[in-house]
Amino acid sequence: MKFLGCWFILLLLLADGLPVLAQQRNSLTIANDKLILQIDKRSTPNYLDTLLTRAGVNGAGISAKILKGDYSPLTRQGWQITEKDRFKVKFNRPLNISVNIQPQQPFIITTNNVNSEGSPGYPADVLYGVNKFNRQTVYELPNGATRFFVPGNLTAKRVMLSGNFNMWSLSKGVMLKTDSGWITDIKLKPGVYAYKFIINGRWTHDANNKLTEDDGFHSVNSIYYRYNYTFKLNGFQKSARVIVAGSFNRWKVNEILLMRKGNSWQASMYLHDGMHLYRFMVDNKWITDPANKVKGLDEKGLIASAINLGETVNFKLKGYANAGKVSVAGSFNNWQADRIFLKKINNVWQLPVIMPEGNYGYKFTVDGRWITDPANTCYVEDGGETNSFISVSPNHTFKLRGYPNAQTVRVAGSFNNWNMDEYTMGRKGDEWVLSIKLPIGKTRYKFIVDGNWLLDPANKQWEANEFDTGNSVIWIDPETLTKTR
Repeated sequence: MKFLGCWFILLLLLADGLPVLAQQRNSLTIANDKLILQIDKRSTPNYLDTLLTRAGVNGAGISAKILKGDYSPLTRQGWQITEKDRFKVKFNRPLNISVNIQPQQPFIITTNNVNSEGSPGYPADVLYGVNKFNRQTVYELPNGATRFFVPGNLTAKRVMLSGNFNMWSLSKGVMLKTDSGWITDIKLKPGVYAYKFIINGRWTHDANNKLTEDDGFHSVNSIYYRYNYTFKLNGFQKSARVIVAGSFNRWKVNEILLMRKGNSWQASMYLHDGMHLYRFMVDNKWITDPANKVKGLDEKGLIASAINLGETVNFKLKGYANAGKVSVAGSFNNWQADRIFLKKINNVWQLPVIMPEGNYGYKFTVDGRWITDPANTCYVEDGGETNSFISVSPNHTFKLRGYPNAQTVRVAGSFNNWNMDEYTMGRKGDEWVLSIKLPIGKTRYKFIVDGNWLLDPANKQWEANEFDTGNSVIWIDPETLTKTR
C-alpha cells in the first residue's frame, strides 16, 4: 500500500532506559534540521549527564546547574530555549548535517532498549552477538537449517542435543551418527540460544565453543547466535584491515573484523530489532557506509550510518475528518505526542511505523486530545492510565472462549508479576483474545473474568499454587526441532 506524501523524520531516541510515563520526557531527537533536547527537571543528575553527553554538551557539573534552573551552560554552547514549564524545558540548536528524508517510507521507531531478563538456560535478549569457536561445530546450511556437530565420540551409543530451542528436551534432540561424529539439523530464528550435548546420558557443553553462560547448576551452557545481518563494504581492495563498530557494541574497536569476500569486505552477526549506528574503520581511518544514505548522530555528536530492524505496524484511525492533526504516541517513543503524525488518506488517518519487537501501550492524539484506539479492544494499564495495547512479533495468543456477557476479561501471570489490572483482553467472535510477546520458557497464568480468577479451560497443563487453586502453565518454545535422518 502506498502512502503518498508520507514523510518521516529519523528520530534519535538515544537515551536508553527512558521511563515510559508521559510526564517524564527526556529525549534527544532530530527534526527540521535541528537537534532537539528535552529535559525533565525531575531527573537525577547522573541520568541527565548521560543524556547531555549524547547531545554533545561539554563541561563538568552542567546537569546540576540545569536542574537548579541555570541554563547558561547550554545557551553558551549554542542551544536556544524553545519551551519551558514547571517540569520541562526544551532546547534546540541548528544541525549542520544533511538528514536523509524520503517520501513514501514508514516512520522508524529507533529505541534500542532490551528489557527482557534471562534465566539459567534461557539467555536474555542482547543487542548483538558474534560467535566464537575453536573449531566450527555449529553452522548454517544452504537450506536455512542450523547444523550442530559433535566431533568424534564414535563409540558412544547415544548422543543428543538439548537447549532452550526445544525446552531442554531429553527426547527430541537425537543426533545422527556419521563417520566423523554426530549431527542434527534444526530450524532457528535469529537470536541467542543456549545448548548442551548429552553423550551416553552425560550432559556436556560444547568444548569447541568459546561462548558460555552459567547454567545454574555449577556448570555452563554453550551459547550460539543465529545471525540476521551482514555488514558489507564494497571496494577498498588494497586495504589491509577493515573493522565495524557501532552503538550496538559501544563502539569497541578491534572486536568485529570484516573478511575479504570477492570485491567486498563482510562481517555477519546477530542484531536485535531497533536502530543501530555504525562506522567502518579502514586501515585505522573511520568512514561512514558509502552504500547507506541514512545517517544519525552518535553520543559525541558525530555523523554515523544508521540501520533499522523491525516490523511494520500500520496505525489507522477512522473518522475525525475535520481534525487538523492526528498523532500516535506510546511506550515505544516515550509518549512524545508531537513526533509521529498520521496522514489522512481517503478519510482514514494512517501511517506505517517500523517498530522493534515487544509489547507496547499507545494512544492517538486528535488535535491535542488523547484517545485510545477505537478499533482495538485490548488494553494495558500503565501508571494509572488505560492505553491501547499492541504486541509486535508476539509469540503467544491467550484465548478464552465464551463469557459473552462479561464486562472485563483480563490475563495475569508470572510474565507480569500477577498484576491483575495490567492486560485487558479484547472480544473477537466468541472468544476473548490477547496476543503478546512472552519470555521464552515456562509461563504460569490465569484469566480474570469480572474480578474472578479462572484456570484456562482449554489448557490441560496446570500446577499447584500456594492458594490451592492452581495455575495454568504454557511453555514458549523458540523453534520446532527438525531431526536429520
